[in-house]
Amino acid sequence: MTLVIEQSARARLITSADGQPTVRVTLRYDSADPLAIHITFPPGASLDGRPVPWTFARDLLESGLRTPSGSGDVHIWPCGRAQTILEFHTPEGIALAQMDTGPLRRFLLRSYAVTAPGDEAVALDLDRSLSALMREA
Repeated sequence: MTLVIEQSARARLITSADGQPTVRVTLRYDSADPLAIHITFPPGASLDGRPVPWTFARDLLESGLRTPSGSGDVHIWPCGRAQTILEFHTPEGIALAQMDTGPLRRFLLRSYAVTAPGDEAVALDLDRSLSALMREA
């Protein structure tokens, strides 16, 4: 059985322009993909007017809430006690978003209630087994 958690949160976009616009992002966890966290920025946050989805490791979010983490396209680090910075790298450049740590931590804890840390492989095997049974039925 696949379980999906979605949570809305605010993100402040850090830009070189005056002001730092705040947008609503959607955080998503799907037990069918237990190692990943998905975050989608709304169309207004992109250059082409389309939603911007990002997927990264759930353990990257967990470690990034405590210490600078990440290599490659996504980096996450704490900014004081109450804020977290998410840095996204694309061929077009780098995007930075600042979010309250509390909602990120709560979302992560909700994902752990679905799939405990360390049980991701078990969840993947169970999901594959159920899918195989359904195909055979």
